[in-house]
Amino acid sequence: MAHKKMEQTSMMVKNTTVREFTIPRTEQRIMHSRAGNREYQIFVAKPDGDPPPSGFPVIYLLDANAVFGTMVEAMHVQANRSDKTGVVPTVIVGIGYPTEMPFAPARFYDFTMPVSVDELPARPDGAAWPELGGAEAFLTFIEEELKPEIEGEFPIDRERQALFGHSLGGLFALSVLFTKPAAFRTYIAGSPSIHWNKRFLREAEQQFVSRLQRETLNVDVLLAVGELEKSHKSRISNNAKELAERLSALSDRGVYVEFEEFKGEGHVSVLPALVSRALRFASRRA
Repeated sequence: MAHKKMEQTSMMVKNTTVREFTIPRTEQRIMHSRAGNREYQIFVAKPDGDPPPSGFPVIYLLDANAVFGTMVEAMHVQANRSDKTGVVPTVIVGIGYPTEMPFAPARFYDFTMPVSVDELPARPDGAAWPELGGAEAFLTFIEEELKPEIEGEFPIDRERQALFGHSLGGLFALSVLFTKPAAFRTYIAGSPSIHWNKRFLREAEQQFVSRLQRETLNVDVLLAVGELEKSHKSRISNNAKELAERLSALSDRGVYVEFEEFKGEGHVSVLPALVSRALRFASRRA
């Protein structure tokens, strides 16, 4: 009997069809930037259904190797019941790297501004940090190469563009907000590594505030951290909360700000919850 049972199990395995799983309505491509001579793996997800007359909203997602799948599945599930979730069908454009790693070393260059070595935090293993300071070229790639390609293929509402970044990606999102605020309508900065470029970012923030004395913007900003980041030696949680408080004072100049602390989550585990929250936030004025 035992031998017969084993034979039956073996037949079941032999009759099983195994194939690679891919997320429906998604694709990926390699792009080479002219601005920085860099190579990126671009992930794109198109929502179900027809676009609204003005086009689909779009989220440009950093560190796509790590979180593209999470955001796409969350969007598909929640946009299916927009009346209940508040999430509308959205084009997701993930910017990643040609690697199987969730976080590629190349992100250090793309997400940071130039900074002297003595201003950097110490690396845990004592090694030197990768090359830094390419944020300006990276934004040029997004604005002048990636966006036109996406807008040439999909009906996009340019008034509903969002930028999502976490950690160093959150730092980059804030640098874009302060230096080129009209590039996006919505900025999501999760656990932003403000301590990396604190002096630069503070100066950029002051220039941003001065700009708002001359003009009114129309931007939404979500700053978020995990509850467990309160103990982070780099003050990630405190820096984000203090910035949210300062930006909240600019509400009469067209800056809408929310701060979210996710209970029981740390610097990395916060990502799935943040992704879900970001989708609702980006859809709030759609």
